[in-house]
Amino acid sequence: MVISARSKVVSCMVVAAGVALAAQSAAAQQFSADLVRMAGGAATPAGHVRVSGEKALIETPAFPDGFFLVDAAKPAAWFVRPRGLVFMDARQSSPLTQMFVPLDPGDPCRQWLAMAQLASEKAPETWRCERDGEETIGGRKTDVYRVEAGSGLGFVGWVDRERRFPLQIKTADGTVISADHIRDEPQPAQSFEIPAGIRKFDPQALIRRIQQSDVWVAPPPVQ
Repeated sequence: MVISARSKVVSCMVVAAGVALAAQSAAAQQFSADLVRMAGGAATPAGHVRVSGEKALIETPAFPDGFFLVDAAKPAAWFVRPRGLVFMDARQSSPLTQMFVPLDPGDPCRQWLAMAQLASEKAPETWRCERDGEETIGGRKTDVYRVEAGSGLGFVGWVDRERRFPLQIKTADGTVISADHIRDEPQPAQSFEIPAGIRKFDPQALIRRIQQSDVWVAPPPVQ
């Protein structure tokens, strides 16, 4: 059978379009899930997470007046308090913003390291991440990664390649946090943006204003 040059071109275009569509679909995974913490044999709610592409919104009982926004592409992590009309850099407010983040399934270590550096504003003194096989979590195949970090901040992560997200994290103290009851569903784009009309809170600026006020008492000089 003879295939014309035009047919070959059309076939190549169809294949290329299919590959591009598949890549776009993988990068735009949208879902929500409940976070459950298992420690000492007891399961307790740890929050809720919503994911769209490379962005995640995390709500936790520890911070009932706000939520965390993570943008793995920047990278960035903020804590947003809508009623207070402020947001601030998350830093080390919650370790969830360093672990439950959208990942490149081919190299999740890169994003985990970037979030660790973002939290501490510098590269960790000791940090190592490597793949450690495959396991099935909740009926889904995952890649297992072990992260070793100083000060007991290491963890094990089970990464779902299709959802590009960890389904389970085990911290250094043995606590296991899982993304349960996952619902693949569209997420409103505005949910992953800083709400309009709120300002960024700068702790250093507040300290400077206090130091310039009448109530500031300078500490005595070091002898």
